[in-house]
Amino acid sequence: MGKLGDIFRTHGSEYRRRFGDRMSSDQLKTMLAIETCHTSEAGSALWRCPGCGCGRFTYQGCGNRHCPSCGRTSAAKWLQKQCALLLPGVTYHFVTFTLPEQLRRPVRSHPRELLDHLMRTASSTLLDMCANPKWVGGVPGITAVLHTWTRQGEYHPHVHFIITGGALDKEGIWRSSHPKFLVPVHALSSVFRARFRDGLKENHPELFATIKPSVWKWKKKWVVHSKPVGSGQHTYRYLARYVYQVFISESSILQYDDKCITVRYRKSGSNKPRTMRLKPMEFMRRFLQHVLPSRFCKVRHYGLHHSSKRKTIRLLQAAMSIAAGCDIPEIPECDPPAPITCPKCEIAMKFEQRYTKLQRLYFEGVSPRGPPQCR
Repeated sequence: MGKLGDIFRTHGSEYRRRFGDRMSSDQLKTMLAIETCHTSEAGSALWRCPGCGCGRFTYQGCGNRHCPSCGRTSAAKWLQKQCALLLPGVTYHFVTFTLPEQLRRPVRSHPRELLDHLMRTASSTLLDMCANPKWVGGVPGITAVLHTWTRQGEYHPHVHFIITGGALDKEGIWRSSHPKFLVPVHALSSVFRARFRDGLKENHPELFATIKPSVWKWKKKWVVHSKPVGSGQHTYRYLARYVYQVFISESSILQYDDKCITVRYRKSGSNKPRTMRLKPMEFMRRFLQHVLPSRFCKVRHYGLHHSSKRKTIRLLQAAMSIAAGCDIPEIPECDPPAPITCPKCEIAMKFEQRYTKLQRLYFEGVSPRGPPQCR
């Protein structure tokens, strides 16, 4: 049972009593999932030693994509799959689109509509700029990851893009960009602002009417940042940490009690470790405001990274490897999770069966009811 689950089990009922009428169904479901994660309520799995035959129960995780206790294995698999798309000898770029402060409240109130609009507008702007022969002149490979938080957990929606430093033109020829420059960020910012405004006005006029006109003025700063990141592996590793969780990790929670929670974070810019002390209600508010709508896709692939272009990217990898005189990279296999070992024989135990809470009570002879059907 993790630290976050302990905090939610202790203070969750009070939070729902005070703020439940203002919470979305997805936030309520996430709270319940984290409260039951790795407890008897989530069910158990029975593992059996092939040597001595002894059995061992383990509690199941909740599997919620916002839970920091359940996303480690999935994040490692995701990282391996993305690294398999990397092109040898190509410099990758890290581009970030950020919305101004005046739009954060509307986005937080309408996440399904406006976060999707943010990702679609930013990706189309980037693809069109790269297609311009003046800059790159073709279709690049792009992976987008949505973030909605600052390092202190405040609401700050922005999209990270990792993009190939080059593109495939209409004739099927690879065109490399400058190692230190991809596209002009000032032009990206202007086009992004105009498209976000026009698309919002056309598709969501009722939301557009609630936003102050000053947000769309050219003097208003819409931050777009771009920098080269070498082979891209370190950037993918950074993004993988937050693909299956939100801003907080179990190791970041240093201390907690009924009155205060101490959290470690790194200050932006200096990257120095700092600590902050939050009351339980404020800590839970900061966490739950980043819960995404159900079935919302926070990781999206465009251009050569799209699933329909897997053969193309593999052919590019082979061609670039041969040209550089190195081996063609193989598709890595995902490492299996660490096995559960028998305390007596010290060998890997084998999974036997899953049990609900009621099924396990009957198995252990505690439940007075008849045997329930096993899953």
